[in-house]
Amino acid sequence: MSLKKDTPIERLWNGLFVENPVFVLVLGTCPTLATSTSATNAIGMGLSTTAVLMMSNLIISLLRKIIPDRMRMPAYIVVIASFVTMVDFLMEGFTPGLYKTLGIYIPLIVVNCIIMGRAEAYAGKKPVISSFFDGVGMGIGFTVALTLIASFRELFGAGTIFGAQIMPSGYVPISTFVLAPGAFLVYGFLIAAMNALKIGAGRRPKKEWDPTEKICGECFKCMKVGMCGQKPENCGETAAQTIAKNKGTVDEAIASGKKGGDQ
Repeated sequence: MSLKKDTPIERLWNGLFVENPVFVLVLGTCPTLATSTSATNAIGMGLSTTAVLMMSNLIISLLRKIIPDRMRMPAYIVVIASFVTMVDFLMEGFTPGLYKTLGIYIPLIVVNCIIMGRAEAYAGKKPVISSFFDGVGMGIGFTVALTLIASFRELFGAGTIFGAQIMPSGYVPISTFVLAPGAFLVYGFLIAAMNALKIGAGRRPKKEWDPTEKICGECFKCMKVGMCGQKPENCGETAAQTIAKNKGTVDEAIASGKKGGDQ
C-alpha cells in the first residue's frame, strides 16, 4: 500500500502493519508476554499504553522547539510519567479489578521502549497532528498484537476468549499456553505470520522489459528494470544504453533484453 508520508492514514497504517511495535520492531516484549494471559488483560494494557502514547506524542511534539536538545530525554520522561500517573489513577478508580490484575505493569509503562522510542524517533521531530496519529497508530498496533497473542493463549490454555467458553465442554486446556513457554511459542508463530504477510504484500507483478525505457544505473545492477519507483524522466539513459555500457553493444542489449530483464 502506497500512502503519502506523515498523513494520519499513513501513520495509522504504519503502526498497525508496516512498523507494528510488537511483530515488526519487537519492542515492549516484557509487558507483551507478561500481560497477555487473557484477552481482557491485553485490551486493558493495550488501551492504557495507547492513551499514554497519544498524549505524550502530542505534548512532546508541541514542545519540540522549546525543549533544549541536551534536556530532551529527561523532558520526555517527565511528560510520559505524568500521563502514566493519570492513567494509573483512572484505572484504579474506574476499573479496580483490571488495575489489580495488571499490577506493576501499569506504572512500568513509563519505561516502555515503544513510548520513549516514538518520542525520540518521531514526536520530537515532527508536527503535532502527525505525531498524534503516530501515537494512535502505534497504540492500536500494540493493542491488536497484544490481543491476538492473548486470544490464542487463552483459547488453548483455558478454552475461552474474553471469558466466554469457545472450546467444547470436553476440551482439556493446555496449561503450557498460559505459562512463559506458551507465550514465546505464540509470539514466534505470529511474528512469522506477520513476516509472511509483509513479504506477500511487497511482491509486485513482473514487468515486461523495455530496452528503450529510461532507467537509472542501479536498475542494471539489480536487473529490476523500472521496479524501484524512479521516474523515467529522472533517469539519464535507456535500459539498452546502460546494459551496453556494462555488457556490450546496444544491439546485443536489445537482443538479450527480455532474458536480462527476467533475471
